[in-house]
Amino acid sequence: MTHSPPVVTVTTQNFQSLVLDGSFERPVLVDFWADWCAPCRALMPLLAKLAEEYGGRFLLAKVNTEEEQALAAQFGIRSLPTVQLFKSGRVIDQFMGALPELQVREFLDRHLPRLSDGLLAQARGLLAAGELDAAQSLIEQARSQDPANARLVLAEIQLTAARGAINQALADLDRLPIELAHDPEANALRGQLRFASALEGAPAAADLTTRLATDPRDSEARYQLAAHHALHGNYAEALALLLELMKRDRAFADDAGRKGMLAIFDLLGGQGELVASYRAKMMSALY
Repeated sequence: MTHSPPVVTVTTQNFQSLVLDGSFERPVLVDFWADWCAPCRALMPLLAKLAEEYGGRFLLAKVNTEEEQALAAQFGIRSLPTVQLFKSGRVIDQFMGALPELQVREFLDRHLPRLSDGLLAQARGLLAAGELDAAQSLIEQARSQDPANARLVLAEIQLTAARGAINQALADLDRLPIELAHDPEANALRGQLRFASALEGAPAAADLTTRLATDPRDSEARYQLAAHHALHGNYAEALALLLELMKRDRAFADDAGRKGMLAIFDLLGGQGELVASYRAKMMSALY
């Protein structure tokens, strides 16, 4: 836990270390203000109060735009106050004007780690290790401490799936609140569960390989073999199979080849050489 002050004054000289580098350790909220700006003077004490109240979950950095015009120009500041939130060295969101306290809290809560997130991370580790009862205990503890954490429902769905109720878990994903419906973690989980569902009652990977060698037109075998590879982390092999399926049989299982590729892109975080390569191959095959 950091013991550094929650509010600092930032200049051109320390912006790199305090904001860009510092945002890899915790989010940094940068308040671009000026002394002549009445809304700035109204917002500043509210931001300082919240920085203290949130107990180090973010750093508040104040930039006087009259003295630091180069910084204001660098980050495209055209209206005051402008407040930008930095994570991992880049701006991820911003707002302009002296918002009411409730709206500022909502802005922060969308992006800041919650105290219960640590418990959920531990629970996910236990789920991966197959320690389902211990994971459930941590999830219940997180719900007791922080029932407003929207990510609790994702952990509960993961637990449902780990207990073998794949179709129930998929149905629960379809009922997610709108703010989580297209969340990267939810998309990745949805992809994993669809692959798992495809393998319920399916043959072993070796048998599917034999089937596919015997009949390359066997779309079911190709998709199920891709699902085997995806669930074992062999994403390159899975993507190659799914791309071939998409080229051969778009009608199979409502375009399962293309949708399976998109699911793996989500599992891989939507970036990286493998994603870029197969996204280009997919687009080339489609168009």
